[in-house]
Amino acid sequence: MQEQYRPDLIEPEVQQHWAENKTFKAIKDTSKEKYYCLSMLPYPSGRLHMGHVRNYTIGDVVSRYQRMNGKNVLQPMGWDAFGLPAEGAAIKNNTAPAKWTYENIEYMKNQLKVLGFAYDWDREVTTCRPEYYKWEQWFFTELYKKGLVYKKTSTVNWCPNDETVLANEQVHEGCCWRCDTPVEQKEIPQWFIKITDYAEQLLGGLDNLPEWPEMVKTMQRNWIGRSEGVEITFKIKDRDESVAVYTTRPDTFYGVSYMAVAAVHPLAESAAQNNPALSAFIQECKNTKVAEAELATMEKKGMATGLFAIHPITGEEVPIWVANFVLMHYGTGAVMAVPAHDQRDYEFATKYGLPIKQVVAPANGEEIDLSKQAFTEHGVAVNSAEFDGLDFDKTFNGIADKLEAMGVGKRQVNYRLRDWGVSRQRYWGAPIPMLTLENGDVVPAPMEDLPIVLPEDVVMDGVKSPIKADPNWAKTTYNGQPALKETDTFDTFMESSWYYARYTSPNAHNAMLDSDEANYWLPVDQYIGGIEHATMHLLYFRFFHKLLRDAGILNSDEPTKKLLCQGMVLADAFYYTSPTNERIWVSPTQVTLERDEKGRIVKAFDPEGRELVHSGMTKMSKSKNNGIDPQEMVEKYGADTVRLFMMFASPAEMTLEWQESGVEGAKRFLGRLWNLVFEYQKDPAKTALNPTALSADQKALRRDVHKTIAKVSDDIGRRQTFNTAIAAIMELMNKLTRASLESEQDKAVMGEALSAVVRMLYPITPHICFQLWQALGNSDTIDNATWVQADESAMVDDEKLIVIQVNGKVRAKITVPATMNDEDVKQAAINTPYVQNMLINHELDKERIIYVPGKLVSLRFIADEG
Repeated sequence: MQEQYRPDLIEPEVQQHWAENKTFKAIKDTSKEKYYCLSMLPYPSGRLHMGHVRNYTIGDVVSRYQRMNGKNVLQPMGWDAFGLPAEGAAIKNNTAPAKWTYENIEYMKNQLKVLGFAYDWDREVTTCRPEYYKWEQWFFTELYKKGLVYKKTSTVNWCPNDETVLANEQVHEGCCWRCDTPVEQKEIPQWFIKITDYAEQLLGGLDNLPEWPEMVKTMQRNWIGRSEGVEITFKIKDRDESVAVYTTRPDTFYGVSYMAVAAVHPLAESAAQNNPALSAFIQECKNTKVAEAELATMEKKGMATGLFAIHPITGEEVPIWVANFVLMHYGTGAVMAVPAHDQRDYEFATKYGLPIKQVVAPANGEEIDLSKQAFTEHGVAVNSAEFDGLDFDKTFNGIADKLEAMGVGKRQVNYRLRDWGVSRQRYWGAPIPMLTLENGDVVPAPMEDLPIVLPEDVVMDGVKSPIKADPNWAKTTYNGQPALKETDTFDTFMESSWYYARYTSPNAHNAMLDSDEANYWLPVDQYIGGIEHATMHLLYFRFFHKLLRDAGILNSDEPTKKLLCQGMVLADAFYYTSPTNERIWVSPTQVTLERDEKGRIVKAFDPEGRELVHSGMTKMSKSKNNGIDPQEMVEKYGADTVRLFMMFASPAEMTLEWQESGVEGAKRFLGRLWNLVFEYQKDPAKTALNPTALSADQKALRRDVHKTIAKVSDDIGRRQTFNTAIAAIMELMNKLTRASLESEQDKAVMGEALSAVVRMLYPITPHICFQLWQALGNSDTIDNATWVQADESAMVDDEKLIVIQVNGKVRAKITVPATMNDEDVKQAAINTPYVQNMLINHELDKERIIYVPGKLVSLRFIADEG
């Protein structure tokens, strides 16, 4: 064992050992309990960032811990390799997306290896490889055959200058990112998967996920948005037409004062045919991109169509307006507006002078002021004919019953969730496996034609997808007849929705999954990733699992049992202002700091001596140049140090503030551990530990060791509070560095303690522990060692500290043998000098002597003190 801790020498050697021995290769073994630990796979952008490092370190700690506890562990890694950023990078760097992607994968893979993550690289999955997306294409065709896939027209962002579809990210302030042309909303045919058919399952399944964060489950419940209401049909005055609306508040039905329809609703378009002003307004609405989240705050605009709906119960004429806050793809594209009891309807009615009719009053009889805002709470019905005075439930059901009896309404459960649009008009994605025949029929590509391979050797012109620009690529045949391949590609959430399952059988060449392998490893036991994926990836991930189950491939209901959402990594951000008034951001690694006595930053300078503005801690980003390169940190401090800091600086689910001083502290701690083992191994214990022959100090130290083992085991295994586990180990290390090494039993206790510390730290800092384990004289590698177990007998206290309260105030403390009986403890408390002095002038109330075992004795005197 070398005297100095040198991670630059240790880590490559240990990593080579793992690679050569395939230490972490996962093999199905039914004699063992399996444990599948998975971190969300990265996009191969070129470099790992600290968010990746945090995510993957958490997963690696969990995996190694479970492996030491005898589990058969699978921890794979792969690449979410399709997507729009590759196209932008390819255009910028004058290369093809495939070449750029594969080069990045190789670089990032090496970065992961340098960090020492225990992956089974034989299971690596790259989603842009044809052998992967072939099965995604096949599964899509199977879903089509089952009626779970359909095509319909849907709105996209269209650049009329480039004549191309733009992703949301390519629209900047309403204009095309390339040519600044105003973007239009265009209806084009797109493919959808019926996730709404699984809405109830996805909602109900959340109740069976006790180890998912409540916040994620709440976000999914809200996204799915189950509601119970009534669909009501209104006839159109002087027309043989009707319009349907869905409402969750039939109790407000008598307060309908107008109807609002979406700009693309058939009624709106019909009314606009002879109304140029309305036609212009509809066009304006069509070209205004509105996200659902913006509806509440946007300016409400509308125009009357000149049409009227007939209220089914009262027979009143209700004006129909086109409104910009109504979206065609939500509900029926039409809403019944009750301004008195809906704030959005209220704002619109106030702006355009439409009637506001109160039909609900507070249940407690209070007055409401409708000149200020709508009253949106449940209450009792008023101005509602025979329903007046009824509460919400009775009014809801009474009006619903009446509408159903009249044949103009039906109770209905609706969901906010929309079907999943999987068409993308970009190039770098898996081709959608559908064919269009000469007669216009659309059919799924047959199995023998799969995969439909995306050409990789292409030239990106920055405007049109290469497979759309090349008319020959789409040409194919079907049953000997000419046909055209679909030139849209899949949403990349398709690839990331089932990669977790493909890891279980990545080499299954003749099937999407090997069901035996998949059902052995699945569901995932621990999944780790950011909470920003709560309502997209994590919902599609659950949906895809249910689709695979219903296809008879999997036999479980959910893809993962446990979910941990790690917090973001923050770093200080610094800038100076240029002569042109531009903020120039300077990397924290290039900044010299001056701090006050409390460690707060008071001044910051760049390498040229310019004083910088410190804008505080913020999420690491390219825009603020405050991202810390993991590679640089590993080269400077070692992988184990970076891993240790990541796990210690903050609870896993909270934000982590990157402080290089903290990294330096982690390095010093590992150096102290190395030094302690170095000193011990020069003259290790020559006799076995004898618990019955230990002195009081030796017993106390051994007690601390085993209490630490118990705490760390619980912190890592159950609570997943990795930072408190490390803190406990550090506290123990402080005691070990002060411990005596004079006698053989001193050394024996130290040997046991160091063996425990090295095993407890191994999941977090595996390289140094690999070497220290061997230095402690173990013949096998620590990779095959078992997790250290706490000795219950060693944790039993020989003595207990008892607090003595007199008349409610702490007056003394005594140490008593742990085996002393209750009466003797009480008497020992009475025998203390303070109590004895009190007894000279005061009488002890013997009926009120209270002993809380192992903690305190409470005494009371009949007369007051003094």
